[in-house]
Amino acid sequence: MGVLLDTTVVIDLLRGRPEAISRLRRLRRAGEVTFVCAVTVEETVRGLRAPEDVSARTLFAGLRVAPIGLDEGWRAGQWRRDFASRGVTLTQADCLIAATASSIGARLATGNPGDFPMEGVSVEYWIPGA
Repeated sequence: MGVLLDTTVVIDLLRGRPEAISRLRRLRRAGEVTFVCAVTVEETVRGLRAPEDVSARTLFAGLRVAPIGLDEGWRAGQWRRDFASRGVTLTQADCLIAATASSIGARLATGNPGDFPMEGVSVEYWIPGA
């Protein structure tokens, strides 16, 4: 099993937040594989300050990139449709991230657990800014 890092966690790592760094180190010492997906990369890069480019590239180079394909897109679309029928709006990005975590059997590390109410997604709360 591994852990897929959501954008909130990646940003905390890039900003040098001690708790996020400590948790990532513990995961690695335990032999857990850490992942991101293309959606997280895009969201992170979109918000980078120019001097953070090198740090972000270095961080991403040390993580595995989980693929997003037809199955993940299908699952994300189903979740959005199902939740919308109940009056709950989920974002495309969050559904794709969750579907990717589910597809690879990874826990999803995020600072926004409320954004991932999908059944079958194991969400791990990493307090943002800590």
